[in-house]
Amino acid sequence: MVSKAREEKIKLTANLLNTAAGSSFTVGVVAPAVAVYLNLGDAAAKVPLRDLIVNVIFWAFAATMLHLSARRILDRLDE
Repeated sequence: MVSKAREEKIKLTANLLNTAAGSSFTVGVVAPAVAVYLNLGDAAAKVPLRDLIVNVIFWAFAATMLHLSARRILDRLDE
């Protein structure tokens, strides 16, 4: 059985990773897509579509891996 202190540390670590996942998605996927869509700072002309797609795929993958890591850490509570 996991002690209460250990349980809270596990939850805190999972929360940290999940927050990092959300931030990565927002900064790496949403922000660039919105900037290009709204053409902020002439982003549509400065950022090639290929680069935007590669960026979105990379950051979406990174965010997914961080989120799945958080879920895996929470599985330790079942031990």
